[in-house]
Amino acid sequence: MALYPEYPLISDRLRLRPFTRGDVDAVYTYRSRDDVARYLFDVALSREECALAVQQRIGQVALEKDGDKIILAVELLSTGSLIGEVSLTWHSADARQGEIGWIFNPDYQGEGYATEAARALLDLAFGPGDIHRVSARCDVRNGSSWRLMERLGMRREAHFREHAIFKGEWDQEFVYAILRREWLSR
Repeated sequence: MALYPEYPLISDRLRLRPFTRGDVDAVYTYRSRDDVARYLFDVALSREECALAVQQRIGQVALEKDGDKIILAVELLSTGSLIGEVSLTWHSADARQGEIGWIFNPDYQGEGYATEAARALLDLAFGPGDIHRVSARCDVRNGSSWRLMERLGMRREAHFREHAIFKGEWDQEFVYAILRREWLSR
């Protein structure tokens, strides 16, 4: 089953919407930061790299086949400020497996925005998306990310130790997941 959501997705304080070309400067404000890039596969991005990333995200708004992604800009309803992004990747249509992720501007951390945005995306995944299981992963040192996974009701399923070289050193990674029935019964 494919997923073609109607946008925007609205929560109490946030609007999740497809990216536009006009988002480059807002994305650059957080993707250019070393503290944001620390746990990402990317390094801090230049403005030109942000423009390319935004251009790629513009078309990532539906799930049709394995590997497809929905990547949405997260903006405050009160001001229209773009504060981050959330993603949903379809790993297996047959097994109905997905993965969620997020990147937020640290200037807006500690306000519950990432939790609210991730909940809206999980509602999409487990509602109209009919996904069976959604996972998330992060570097073990990224406490704010794995604590968010726990706030979402996800369970830690794996702790990979020294499983890959990440930015020149051995990586440790947590994997969390939640099943559709668990999400719907919360």
